Amino acid sequence: MDVADQPSQPSLPRESKAARLRARAVRAVDALEQLVGGVGTAVPALVAWVWLVLVAALSLLGVGLLLLPSALRLVRTVADRERARLTRWGSDVVGPPPVPENLWDAVRDRMVRREAAWAGLHGTVGLFLGLLGIAVPLAAVQDVTFPLWWELLPPGEATGTAGLMTVTDTRGAVIVAVLGLGWIVLALVASPWGARAQASPGRRLLGPLPGTDLALRIAQLTATRAAGLDAHLAELRRIERALHDGTQNRLVAVTVLLGAAGRATDRGDTDAAREALGKAQWAAEDALAELRSVARGILPPVLSDRSLADALTGLAATSPVRCTLEVAIPERCPASLEATAYLVVAEALTNAARHAHADEVRVTVRLDAGQLYVTVADDGRGGADETGGTGLVGLRRRVEAHDGTLTLTSPAGGPTTLEVRLPCGP
Repeated sequence: MDVADQPSQPSLPRESKAARLRARAVRAVDALEQLVGGVGTAVPALVAWVWLVLVAALSLLGVGLLLLPSALRLVRTVADRERARLTRWGSDVVGPPPVPENLWDAVRDRMVRREAAWAGLHGTVGLFLGLLGIAVPLAAVQDVTFPLWWELLPPGEATGTAGLMTVTDTRGAVIVAVLGLGWIVLALVASPWGARAQASPGRRLLGPLPGTDLALRIAQLTATRAAGLDAHLAELRRIERALHDGTQNRLVAVTVLLGAAGRATDRGDTDAAREALGKAQWAAEDALAELRSVARGILPPVLSDRSLADALTGLAATSPVRCTLEVAIPERCPASLEATAYLVVAEALTNAARHAHADEVRVTVRLDAGQLYVTVADDGRGGADETGGTGLVGLRRRVEAHDGTLTLTSPAGGPTTLEVRLPCGP
């Protein structure tokens, strides 16, 4: 039999083994990244859980009831961060509706209780698994590189990570390095398991409740996003109308007046030319003022240059109704949320002056446990209706597009209170 006819030994098994080894290494690195991210949520989960337990204990004594809602919202904020982390590494973890405002309803809410249980598990077991998963690769690096730096250690303290032997010569250092290969094998095998174990409580407790119609929740989120897009389109149409009906007409007038001034100059009629130029200047100034008004309606410059508090201060100063403003926002929120809060206050002040004929408006804006709360109350005649063309429908769509809530209380005779909640999390 010719050698050429003999079946050659395929190299696929060797290549497949190398591919499997690379795949295992990639999975281990991904698992290590997940474990590090898990530590990033486990630490705040532990803090939130300890604070919740402390507040609950004080509530039994009757002195912590006022702090309990904020503690529950803090747990919800940390849980939402874990949902976002789990979603990045697997199937989507859809969040629940907001925490009920009523304290008794919040305590009875099954999702709130599940989040509290998750915070306790993730803040203890999840934190331990994450730290252990980080320690194993560090131990591998330390032991594998041990022969390079063991002589720098004081006599009697040159030991490997496991502390099995005291190194006194190069041979011992090499033995420690060989043992370090075992840490690498342990990291390759155990890291994916540790990442799954760390994520398991979150996927079991932070997902939809058993029996919950997930399709209904997804449909709700889809509807709010679609409504937000509709509100955005309506805003673009408003800007287009303002530019077309206002600024464009004034610029056309400027063009016509400049043409008239040129013809008057050709005739030598300086008085007519001067009059036309004066009218053109007035029309140009009106167009510039119109453009500034449209620009402020899109996004006030002070909101992007400085802060929401500064923008609301300027809005209250120019309000036709006497306005009392209280703002407690220790940090910046996403630009889209700040713009929505600004538009809510602007629309509420306009309605208070134009429709409610109010004498005073009180605006309160605060950031609490990852939630931005905006409250606008006036002493007007009340009877506000979202279908009455007051712009409240557009505001509701913008708020719900951020998964927020808008509540309007406006009995006939007043007063009117507009309350908005916007999640200011990740």
